[in-house]
Amino acid sequence: MSTDQDLEPRIDCTVDADGRVVFGLRPAPADPDARLLLALRPAKGEPERVTVTRLLDLGPADGTHRRTAVLPVAQRLPEGRWDLYVVPEPDGDRQRARPGPRDLRALVDGAARDRSAPVAARVPYVTKGGFLALRTWLRDAHAEAGRITFGDGTMTVEARLHGAELTPGAAVRLRLRGAGTALSAEVRAAGDRRSLSFTADLADLAAPAATARSGRCVWDVFVRPGGTAPPARVGRFLDDVADRKDIQVYPEIPVGETLVRPYYTVDNDLSVVVARTG
Repeated sequence: MSTDQDLEPRIDCTVDADGRVVFGLRPAPADPDARLLLALRPAKGEPERVTVTRLLDLGPADGTHRRTAVLPVAQRLPEGRWDLYVVPEPDGDRQRARPGPRDLRALVDGAARDRSAPVAARVPYVTKGGFLALRTWLRDAHAEAGRITFGDGTMTVEARLHGAELTPGAAVRLRLRGAGTALSAEVRAAGDRRSLSFTADLADLAAPAATARSGRCVWDVFVRPGGTAPPARVGRFLDDVADRKDIQVYPEIPVGETLVRPYYTVDNDLSVVVARTG
């Protein structure tokens, strides 16, 4: 017995190392003018106004009764989450697409390749409702987080800068969310002017939570490359993981009457949360 899901279009996808995405649609729509539609999802809590969309042409059916569409590298998508739809005929109603196989192997070691500005990344993923979507990032510069370690009351973060290079005067800034407070950390730069590390004192990070009304505070982490270059957010999205927050979880470190924990936000950016225990 077939179900409604069996009748829904399914899209498999393959992502190249450079970010080119090939979508394969089954069953193949009969209309030669059928297309794939990418619609940018409004941010959480924001009303759906005029939706940003991109249309992709579908090629003719191949020997497996599949039609393909290509999202080229040169077609930059604004940062966000894009839902995929099939438009089976001109002026027809759009249909949500279920996922087929996703080949993301080329993305696994993406952080090992240097990126020029703007830094773009695309990761297909499956939504909570079981549909195919595309997570995109597009930034002037980005610091890809690596190993995070703890010791002697400190937190040390390793990262690699993309879209910019470290110059004299480079520094790390940890900004207290919702306030004008910021902490600075010295950048230890490698000879390639991209790889770096920094160390933050956990007691300094914990201090604002002692007087915060909520007993909680959050620090967002940035690298200032130096000179007139704008700050680059530290995060991790140059691989095959669309949502890192609940996958890569760090331990809570006791500091006095608080617990300090680095974490990845819903945008895969690195932040540090501090919560009072008493």
